Amino acid sequence: MTTDPLLLHGTRAVDAEPVRLVAGPLSADFVNGNLRTVRHGGVEVLRAVAYIVRDRDWGTYEPVLADLVIEQGDDRFSVRYSASCEGPGGSRLGFRATIEGRADGSLSFDVSALPESDFETNRCGFCILHPIAGLAGSPVKIEHTDGSVADTKLPLLIDPWQPFKNMRAITHQVRPGVGAECRMEGDIFEMEDQRNWSDASYKTYVRPLALPWPYVLPAGQTNRQTITLRITGDPKVTAATTGAEPVHVELGEAGANLPDVGVVIYPEDVEAALAKLPQLSNLGPQQLLLHYDPTCGHGLDALRAHARLAAAFPAKTTLECVVACAGDLDVELSGVAEMVRRVGLRLDAVAVSPSVDRQSTPPGSVWPACPPLEDVYAAARRAFPGIQLGGGMFSYFTELNRKRIPADALDFITHCTCPIVHAADDLSVMQSLEALPFITQSTRAIYGAKPYRIGPSTIAMRQNPYGGATKDNPHGQRIAMANRDPRHAGLFAAAWTIGYAARVAPAGLEMLTLSGFTGSFGLLAAAGEPAEEGKPRPIFHAVQGLAALAGHTHIAVRVSGDRVAALAGRSPAGAVTAWLANIASDEVPVDISALVGGAAGPVTIWDEVGERTLAIGAASGRFTMPAYAIARIG
Repeated sequence: MTTDPLLLHGTRAVDAEPVRLVAGPLSADFVNGNLRTVRHGGVEVLRAVAYIVRDRDWGTYEPVLADLVIEQGDDRFSVRYSASCEGPGGSRLGFRATIEGRADGSLSFDVSALPESDFETNRCGFCILHPIAGLAGSPVKIEHTDGSVADTKLPLLIDPWQPFKNMRAITHQVRPGVGAECRMEGDIFEMEDQRNWSDASYKTYVRPLALPWPYVLPAGQTNRQTITLRITGDPKVTAATTGAEPVHVELGEAGANLPDVGVVIYPEDVEAALAKLPQLSNLGPQQLLLHYDPTCGHGLDALRAHARLAAAFPAKTTLECVVACAGDLDVELSGVAEMVRRVGLRLDAVAVSPSVDRQSTPPGSVWPACPPLEDVYAAARRAFPGIQLGGGMFSYFTELNRKRIPADALDFITHCTCPIVHAADDLSVMQSLEALPFITQSTRAIYGAKPYRIGPSTIAMRQNPYGGATKDNPHGQRIAMANRDPRHAGLFAAAWTIGYAARVAPAGLEMLTLSGFTGSFGLLAAAGEPAEEGKPRPIFHAVQGLAALAGHTHIAVRVSGDRVAALAGRSPAGAVTAWLANIASDEVPVDISALVGGAAGPVTIWDEVGERTLAIGAASGRFTMPAYAIARIG
């Protein structure tokens, strides 16, 4: 059966199919003019080598390729093409690219760019992505532009700034006896730790951020850059895992309790939520995260709407309160508290963050004017006595990592993540799950055992710290920094959500918010989606399952491959429930015999067919999970 892409991704548009380039033990996927998943002997060496052109808001141009020629032989491959980017006001940048790979482990990617007119950009040049799995904290050798060489390590905890600057080459170990040198010519390169944004990579990029941006590429002036990869050592090929081998799942040790599950509620979505109260009750979230932003015009009416929902639904409530910081803090926050009392809004907690802290402050930038956070938190404590006070960043971990907050003044800390800051293809979004344990470990290293909340974290970007606005996405494409993402309506989001919860579970969170209830970030379908309007999207069942596990003891789950994510919890009565998610784009056979102890039992699965129950035999304990399916066991 051919699966309708609409059911998987919420759109019938599909990612570009990669072309596999192979030269002996060297392989790479050619996609949209760039290289993904560069392997040697079956081991990933580089996650990507890409020539990137960004606009003044850090949006990425999608160049139009022409004159594409791909040649492959037993011991070499080559790719040649030309491309162009169209900028504002008719400006245009053209470039020609040549890629060469050989069985001796050498790979080169050369680009010559020529602006036909002055071309404004925030970045134009190569980005090289090193994977994080197996490399985080490992030794590397850095050659600098002045010729000096340093033996150092990739950061294990997430570096808020650039771990390496003025780079000419970086060398790391691929596997014992095999090394890889990546050499960069044509400009000055530096590295940033992309785990800050939940990207699963270290990114080495062109043009130091300390230099001004946006900047102009002068008309008629050629810019040439070359990336050369050289792999040395034993070329023995490692046997690759095949999709026919089942993923084995078994329970591990017990940990902290699993977190409350929240849904974010915006004032404009309250009426829709009130109209769907039975479904909200069926969902069963423990918390409502009530968004309030006076810089967007929210006032008494917004709080009155939240009060109606809080009165109608018996869950804990947290007010996510943006602080304008436009004058006296006590006047502003006591004014919000007075309106809360006036409308009768029941609150269990309030989280505060200055509005300006939603904007990123990249290296070399001037920090925006902001009152000391100690003063913001003290004013909030005076305005809202007797309830929990939280703070942190309503944007992403990046900002929390770069602007360390005085957490001693708070009862909990909070931040969000978004997987489409830099790339929006399916593979990159799912790979972002790899970065989440590093984010929680880094947060714990900074803030210790302080109660910790994450969210709202969704595939789509709810606000853009890195530019003037999020990107509109009226045609349902895969667009970085977009305020809507079609995959939120498909099975893809359900699998991503279970994967997300599984990756952050060891951190012992107090609360996790991965969706709204209604609206574009919500759990109910809109017109034109696979599900009937108002009916649950696939992500509904994932969030519902996580809510049912809240307060249960987290049981670690050992999984034999990276194609399946798993989460398990033990109830106070001793019953164990496990959730599995196929985070791969094709079907995966799964063996749960060690999980269920060899006993036969039912498995509830949500896939492109809908919800169904499978009878798993005691002998094999095996079943097949279609692409992006989720399953509940127990």
